[in-house]
Amino acid sequence: QVQLVESGGALVQPGGSLRLSCAASGFTFSTYAMRWYRQAPEKERELVAAITSPGGSTYYADSVKGRFTISRDNAKNTVYLQMNSLKREDTAVYYCNATPRVGLGRAYWGQGTQVTVSS
Repeated sequence: QVQLVESGGALVQPGGSLRLSCAASGFTFSTYAMRWYRQAPEKERELVAAITSPGGSTYYADSVKGRFTISRDNAKNTVYLQMNSLKREDTAVYYCNATPRVGLGRAYWGQGTQVTVSS
């Protein structure tokens, strides 16, 4: 019932851009903070970006600051990650995460979408 479905991952050359989308359903999207994580093979999952509920405040990992932008459209139940100036180090599976306010429910995860930055 609850679903987070990521899309937009692709093979892209260094310096290129991608926009990831995460379509949510089955819960009250606007009340959840949304986050993007990524995980490269054999590495720990890393928080990339976050946006508050219902929106307005954002967080970015230092490694992506100035290159990535997180946004949300509560009317469409969708969160986006605009990724510019991509580097080989950005190669990973990117996961969408929905996190409620404390005590108001559980967090949800998507299945992930593969981003590969290579020439």
